Amino acid sequence: MREDLLHFLWKFKKIPFTDLITQQQEKLRIDDFGFHNLNEGPDFHQVKVTIDGQQWAGNAEMHLKSSDWYAHHHETDANYENVVLHVVWEDDIAVFRKDGSQISCLELKGHISEELLSSYKYLMDTSQIRFINCEKSSHEIPTVIWFNWEERLYFERLEEKSKRIEELLRQTCNNWEAVLFLLLCRNFGTKVNGLFFFSRALRLDFSIIRKTRAQLNQLESLFFGHFGLLNIESCKDTHYLELKKEYRYLRQKFDLSAPEAKPAFFGMRPHNFPTIRISQLARLYHTHAHLFQTLMDLEKPKDFYALFQVDVHPFWENHYTFGKDSKKCKKKISSDFIDLLIINTLVPLKFCYSRFLGKDTHEGLLDLISLIKPEKNTIVNNFKKIGIPSKNALQSQSRIQLYQNYCSKKRCLQCDVGSRLLNRNAYI
Repeated sequence: MREDLLHFLWKFKKIPFTDLITQQQEKLRIDDFGFHNLNEGPDFHQVKVTIDGQQWAGNAEMHLKSSDWYAHHHETDANYENVVLHVVWEDDIAVFRKDGSQISCLELKGHISEELLSSYKYLMDTSQIRFINCEKSSHEIPTVIWFNWEERLYFERLEEKSKRIEELLRQTCNNWEAVLFLLLCRNFGTKVNGLFFFSRALRLDFSIIRKTRAQLNQLESLFFGHFGLLNIESCKDTHYLELKKEYRYLRQKFDLSAPEAKPAFFGMRPHNFPTIRISQLARLYHTHAHLFQTLMDLEKPKDFYALFQVDVHPFWENHYTFGKDSKKCKKKISSDFIDLLIINTLVPLKFCYSRFLGKDTHEGLLDLISLIKPEKNTIVNNFKKIGIPSKNALQSQSRIQLYQNYCSKKRCLQCDVGSRLLNRNAYI
């Protein structure tokens, strides 16, 4: 049994309302169940209870055993001084406030229906599951429940991403262009080189990009050098030697830090090689002088696709790496890659920026993300296998959020689907 079952019982009023007696043999009436506190402090705030004819207003705290009060050191925490009712599954010890007064305790064991407990045990039984606890019954939940829960999950995910963006804004003195560059570098680095690209981008003042972007050769040399791709001693390619010479000049001019490592190529598809991604990123910033504001003004997927359709430098049309020729082909940014940029960077950035401006763009963001294809990953595929496919990126993002923040942590009773399954046939 987990403590969140007690939260569920209280929140959804699954305890009897009449003839309640505290462990101190006091008559108890619950007048107001209050609201669930998801932050630090007591579990439920603004609770009202009448104990032996005297009404009390304050908080309610819940534990599996009353002795957990002391195990969690609540007796020394001022946040718990206003607890008017201690709700436990099993009462094994008396609990007192700092002033010596005893806190009234309601023991739930014996008050909850066997049907509800059986439903809970069935939901939490992991002995035969392959993916998530409710994999055998989640598809039975009405579509409208899933729809509303998906939207809430998606915005919960956006809120989490916003915290990271806000931290980057603090680091860059609210330079939105610089934050966009940092996020794009991480995306263009892909899973293999994303962290390396991001860490190097943190060490490149965005003002230098502004000063060099007008000349593509300068901007490419800056990017290739700063991201550790100009350290090949034996390479005789003319383009390589030009970039290296230019970077030597820029490094001295702007006092740039030398790269301590270089990006990886092993295990990557050629179109994802860091050389190709860096060339695409350089062309993108060379083409668009005010990239951040341009992106913030776009609303439809086709507009994003058009903006990111940039060519690489002609050298890369028949190269994937320096010093080795390859079959000539165009190396434009694919629509699948642009989708990932929209999902992981551009929509979260638009969400954060609109809030900064005091605008409500929730509906527009939902419309945009609903038109993007779903991601392809293990989590999304596993949901599909149990009968919950993703038709668009809103659904795939919500599935990822659901799995990472609820399913994998067994937070079934804080999930709308888990709560509905437990509520479905469980009555007092």
